[in-house]
Amino acid sequence: MKNSAQIIELPIISINDGTEVGKVKSLVINPEKGTVDFLTVDHEDWQVSVRAIPFRKIIGIGEYAVTVANENAVIDLNEIPIANQLVNKKIKILNTKVITRKGQLLGEIIEYFVDEENGSIIGATMKLADHEVVISSEAVLTYGRDIIIVNDDAENHYYTDAKSLLAGSQEEQQAEGVVAENEAGLLDVEAALREKQISLLEGKRVKKDIKNQDGDLLFTEGTILAVEDIKKAQNGDPSVIVDLSMHVEA
Repeated sequence: MKNSAQIIELPIISINDGTEVGKVKSLVINPEKGTVDFLTVDHEDWQVSVRAIPFRKIIGIGEYAVTVANENAVIDLNEIPIANQLVNKKIKILNTKVITRKGQLLGEIIEYFVDEENGSIIGATMKLADHEVVISSEAVLTYGRDIIIVNDDAENHYYTDAKSLLAGSQEEQQAEGVVAENEAGLLDVEAALREKQISLLEGKRVKKDIKNQDGDLLFTEGTILAVEDIKKAQNGDPSVIVDLSMHVEA
């Protein structure tokens, strides 16, 4: 995680030839995504055109420099309309007032924090009437040119400092990972059960007519079950696969 002050004015280094291709002039905000999509580049030889680096082209943002693969990472904004549009929106976060959805003034942003891996805005330091807090980007509804609008329960997303914000963000990501892992585990168990049912029923003879709960005939007595038959039963009424399991013979 980097704050904006740690990124602006950093030298931009091309790894391929070891040259400095400019310095970071500003961060271009995408208000819809809540991300930094481009870094504009300051270079003494470029007096007319505005040039920038797409964030996805950045290899790393370190204490000394921003690194890119080569000079081709730097583009003329006139060549990419979306980049030009974002620059012209002039979305700034620093020194921007923060209000709630219902119009209550909370404070003013004096710094913000960026995930140097993907450009996501993680949160910002907000100056209140008598102290400062760090507010998570999860509370933000709108990044506007003049105002940042947040949820009415924004106080639930306050942190004491940037380290606490980062720790909270990591815990949330870990929690999401655990949920995803558990869901994947349940899917694995279900898949294993379905395979087990197929191995037990394939080639078996149905001893009686099998119907679903609506009375529709699905399998007639004497049917030799194929894999397709069993999968059809698995994807339908759950009672059908149970009924089949109880009324088959070798």
